[in-house]
Amino acid sequence: MAAESTAFTPLALPVLPLDGEVVLPGMVVPLDLSDSEVRAAVEAAQAAARSEPGKPRVLLVPRVDGTYAGTGVLGTVEQVGRLADGDPGALIRGRGRVQIGAGTTGPGAALWVEGTRIDETVPDPLPGQVAELVKEYKALATSWLKKRGAWQVVDRVQAIDDVSALADNSGYSPFLTTEQKVALLETADPVARLKLATEQLREHLAEQDVAESIAKDVQEGVDKQQREFLLRRQLEAVRKELRELNGDAKEGEESDDYRARVEAADLPEKVREAALKEVDKLERSSDQSPEGSWIRTWLDTVLELPWNERTEDAYDILGAKAVLDAEHSGLEDVKERITEYLAVRKRRADRGLGVVGGRRGGAVLALVGPPGVGKTSLGESVAHAMGRKFVRVALGGVRDEAEIRGHRRTYVGALPGRIVRAIKEAGSMNPVVLLDEIDKVGSDFRGDPAAALLEVLDPAQNHTFRDHYLEVELDLSDVVFLATANVLEAIPEALLDRMELVRLDGYTEDEKVVIARDHLLPRQLERAGLNKGEVTLDEGALRKLAGEYTREAGVRNLERSIARLLRKVAAQHELGEKELPFTVRDEDLRGLIGRPHHVPESAQDPAERRTAVPGVATGLAVTGAGGDVLYVEASLADPETGAAGLTLTGQLGDVMKESAQIALSFLRSHGAELELPVGDLKDRGVHIHFPAGAVPKDGPSAGVTMTTALASLLSGRLVRTDVAMTGEVSLTGRVLPIGGVKQKLLAAHRAGVKTVVIPKRNEPDLDDVPAEVLDKLDVHAVNDVRQVLELALASATNDAAPEVPAAA
Repeated sequence: MAAESTAFTPLALPVLPLDGEVVLPGMVVPLDLSDSEVRAAVEAAQAAARSEPGKPRVLLVPRVDGTYAGTGVLGTVEQVGRLADGDPGALIRGRGRVQIGAGTTGPGAALWVEGTRIDETVPDPLPGQVAELVKEYKALATSWLKKRGAWQVVDRVQAIDDVSALADNSGYSPFLTTEQKVALLETADPVARLKLATEQLREHLAEQDVAESIAKDVQEGVDKQQREFLLRRQLEAVRKELRELNGDAKEGEESDDYRARVEAADLPEKVREAALKEVDKLERSSDQSPEGSWIRTWLDTVLELPWNERTEDAYDILGAKAVLDAEHSGLEDVKERITEYLAVRKRRADRGLGVVGGRRGGAVLALVGPPGVGKTSLGESVAHAMGRKFVRVALGGVRDEAEIRGHRRTYVGALPGRIVRAIKEAGSMNPVVLLDEIDKVGSDFRGDPAAALLEVLDPAQNHTFRDHYLEVELDLSDVVFLATANVLEAIPEALLDRMELVRLDGYTEDEKVVIARDHLLPRQLERAGLNKGEVTLDEGALRKLAGEYTREAGVRNLERSIARLLRKVAAQHELGEKELPFTVRDEDLRGLIGRPHHVPESAQDPAERRTAVPGVATGLAVTGAGGDVLYVEASLADPETGAAGLTLTGQLGDVMKESAQIALSFLRSHGAELELPVGDLKDRGVHIHFPAGAVPKDGPSAGVTMTTALASLLSGRLVRTDVAMTGEVSLTGRVLPIGGVKQKLLAAHRAGVKTVVIPKRNEPDLDDVPAEVLDKLDVHAVNDVRQVLELALASATNDAAPEVPAAA
């Protein structure tokens, strides 16, 4: 360890201030005597030296921001003369540290202070740790000097053995700041000072290594870019020469020059600005950068979109109506809506109102109906009638929001959404876009596609639609959107609110016959390889196919039956069993395609009908496949073996279970009035069953049917086979309105029912039912369940239909 610092004889010395400089012991520095303070200190030291032996002595004190350090360096004036630039100067050597004391007096104009020499001796030999420190400092200093090429200084540093002198030698280091040098000056302990100098030198070497590494990397990058730039210019020159030799120079340059393509394209102003910004980025990026490929793909997508391409609408209203009638039978509501749309578009165009408030006259329609009624094919017919392009977007099973709005461009393999791709595929900004199966859209952790459709299908917003991939505004206000769905309840309410609802409730039997004759049969003849006149189906065969072989709202199964029939005839002809041309009659159907699958209850043997026993009633329901008949069965348990209470089976929902409770409560409270043995309801269990137990059922409209079934069970009177009913029942026996009257009456017509009972308040809904269906049905609108029982229950002695006039 260093020896304790000891004081020497006090000295009186003139102060030579050093602004921004620090001189350590052992250093020899030239000072400019043109500075008044320096000259005054040197002259005072020379004046004092005339009376004392030795060289003139001064006290070198650093002055930082006007503040003197507490420690100075005793310096001797070795020589006074002129500096290299010709100015007067003095050469001063630092001798040792001096602790500055109080001020004193002396000759000359300099500031004189008293000072005490500081002992800087280190015991000899050096301790092991100090020797290692000396070795480390010399190694670091040698490494730094070699990097600077100062080989002549290396030997001098290696020759220094004194710890204090070695530490003070770092005062020559140009990388040290004034504060760091002052810290070295004021550290009296030589070992501590050497540690400080070693740490400063080590930090500098570390910073130098980092700076050299960065400079090397930068230089390598610059060299690589320069080399790549040179090679690319050479490659472009070679390609240009090859194109000139092949004679397609102009065409090749245009394909590679995105800027020229953007400027030549007919783009909206904001889209053009966004595209030019991307071109600027592309020109600054290298071909190896992944961003370059993203930008090229984005620019290709933008340039391929038909920003200002529009097809002219066919404003021949009569011609459009004729096209719709020729391609689809029935569906009058949709045809009227499209005709109205075209008429309004024509008037707007005639009055110069094509664009109002940035929005054009598009339309958003929701076609809701059971499968097979022609919702999807109707979209193509609408486009044909309007003279527009047609694009179908299948949404069934879509669960990713990005499928609608597109992916962000930062994702690998990013693409625009299905709406943008549909516009691109159509090649115009005003196509007819069919959003098929919009009720089958799902949602999970990837988002809710139905929520992304809100902006697309909102006429107030879709003129500024933004796809996540494009990130520029796309005007969808001129697009006609047709959304198809089977189940209205499956469409989110917010989405349904943005669309105009058009219901397609299914076809009557007469309409099915017309569709089969005019559309299905010609198409299936072609697919079966038969000419037009080789196989014909008479109207009786078509009607039987529609009524007994298929029972559906649409015509898909009817078309399959026709296809199967034609295949059978074609096969028999090839086997030599039949000669063509051949006419299929209704009596031929069983031999060709088997027995009928849907024989009406009224056509069956009375003993085989479902209503041949008391406690069975025929109801009407609405399903995803349209209207359908629904049978309700009721039974009473044995009083000795069955538990009292109500049992319900058939996968019933809560609302339907509550309707059963209401029906039972009504009969219990009004049984005496209806002359029913309601005492059995108290002691015996009641079981109500809905066949087709695998199908979930819910809703209040089976209330009157359950009441009728229970009344039939208790009274022992059969329910009339040709009567079907629907309506909600209240505790007081009121028959309340329900929905789906048109679908239910169509289902009753298909099932061969002759009499239908509906709530009185649903009587206005009969306006929507086709006239040919109403002509074949005896519809009774009732207010009270007692009227239903009077109509539906056969007499106790005869199950024939009683002569009951329609309720008022």
